[in-house]
Amino acid sequence: MTVATMMCMCLLLLQLSITFFVFMCCVGNGNARITSAFVRSEFPSVDIPLDNKVFAVPKGYNAPQQVHITQGDYDGKAVIISWVTTDEPGPSKVQYGTSEKTYYYAAEGTTTNYTFYKYQSGYIHHCLVDGLEFDTKYYYKIGSGNSSREFWFQTPPEIDPDAPYIFGIIGDLGQTYNSLSTLEHYMHSEGQTVLFVGDLSYADRYQYNDVGVRWDTWGRFVEQSAAYQPWIWSAGNHEIEYMPYMGEVLPFKSYLYRFPTPYAASKSSSPLWYAIRRASAHIIVLSSYSPFVTYTPQWLWLAEEFKRVNREKTPWLIVLMHVPIYNSNEAHFMEGESIRAAFESWFILNKVDIVFAGHVHAYERSYRISNIHYSVSSGDPYPVPDESAPVYITVGDGGNQEGLAGRFRDPQPDYSAFREASYGHSTLEIKNRTHAFYRWNRNSDGKQVPTDSFVLHNQYW
Repeated sequence: MTVATMMCMCLLLLQLSITFFVFMCCVGNGNARITSAFVRSEFPSVDIPLDNKVFAVPKGYNAPQQVHITQGDYDGKAVIISWVTTDEPGPSKVQYGTSEKTYYYAAEGTTTNYTFYKYQSGYIHHCLVDGLEFDTKYYYKIGSGNSSREFWFQTPPEIDPDAPYIFGIIGDLGQTYNSLSTLEHYMHSEGQTVLFVGDLSYADRYQYNDVGVRWDTWGRFVEQSAAYQPWIWSAGNHEIEYMPYMGEVLPFKSYLYRFPTPYAASKSSSPLWYAIRRASAHIIVLSSYSPFVTYTPQWLWLAEEFKRVNREKTPWLIVLMHVPIYNSNEAHFMEGESIRAAFESWFILNKVDIVFAGHVHAYERSYRISNIHYSVSSGDPYPVPDESAPVYITVGDGGNQEGLAGRFRDPQPDYSAFREASYGHSTLEIKNRTHAFYRWNRNSDGKQVPTDSFVLHNQYW
C-alpha cells in the first residue's frame, strides 16, 4: 500500500468519523427530523357496538351514570362532579369524606336537561365540591338507596414551583376499539389528570336521536377514568354540532350541557376558554372555534390571563387548543394559520413552554420555532428556530372512527422533529421548576410502546 493510498484512507476515515459525530450530536440534542415508518396493525376504525360491556348501564333504579369530574376552581381545591340519572331527577347531592364509606360532608348541586332533535337527555347533575385540602384522597358517594355509587379522587399538591405532577394528554378519542386501547393504556400510566384537547364522543357522526345516544355511551365509556381524576376539557369541531337539517343550530349545545368548566374562576366570559393552576403548572384552554381576533372576548380575556401568570409560583405554562398551529400532515394543513397569527407572538412573549393540540389524527412534535417576523411585505416568510418559542405537539391520535391521517407532507419540514400516524396518548411528568419529562406512547398490537420522548427545559427558569 502506497503512502498516498494510506493518506486517502485516513482522510476518508476522518471524514466518516466527523459525519458520525455530527449525526450523533444532532440526535442527542433532538435536532434529527424523524418521520416514523411504523405501520399500524390495530383495530378497525368503527364504533364499539351499543351492547358492548364498556357501555353497560349501572344496575339499579335511577343509578347515577356517566360520572366525571373536572377542576372546580382556579387553584385545585375544588372539583365539579357531574353525572346523569335517567328514571327521575333524584338527589343532586354529593356526600364525601377522607375515609372510605365515611362521609362527613355534603354538597348540593343542580340538575338540568336538554333536547336534541327528538332526543331527550337524562337528568344531568353538576355539583361543586369546594374547600378541599391539597394532596388529599377523597371518597364520594352519589345517588340514593341501593342504587347509590361510590368513587374517589386525589386533590393536587399545593401550588408550588417545585411540585411534581403527571399530566396525561389525550385528543380526538371517540368510542372505537382503538379508543378503548388508548384509554386502557393511559389508565395504566401514572397520569393524575387528563388534559383533553377536544373532539370527545364523535356523536355528530350520527343523525337524529342517535346523536344523543352516542353522547350517553361515551359518558359511560370514559367513566372508568373520568370519575376518579379530573379531565380538563377543551372543545373541538366535533362538539359544534351545527345541524340545521335537524333544527339544531346552537353550537356546542350537547357539550355545554354535559361538561362544565371553572371558567368564572379565571374571569372568563365563556366555558369554552378558561385557565386553571394545578401543582406547578398554569394551564390555559383556548377555543379554536370561537372568535379570537383582536378585541373579541377570547382575545381580551387571554391578554389579561397572561398578566395573571406568576412563573415564580407556577413555572410551567401550558396551552391547550384543538387546531394545531404547526402541522405537516395533509389533513387540516394550514387550518391553524389564523389563530397562529393572533396568538403566536403572545406565546413567545410570555415564554409558553408547550402547546398541545389535536384535530389531526396522527402524532407530531415540533422543535422550538416561530414565524412572527413576516409582515406580508418583509421578514422571514417561514418558521425559524427560536429558543423563546414553545414546543408544539399534536396528539389527535386517540382512536376515533374517522381513522388515522396517514399522509404527511414530503419532505418533512425543518421545524418537525418527530411524526407518526398511530394511535396513542402522551404524558408530561413535571419533576421540578426546571425540568419535565415528556413521553408519547403508541398503541401497538395491544401494547403500550413508548415511542417519542424528550426532556423539557422550563422556559422561565
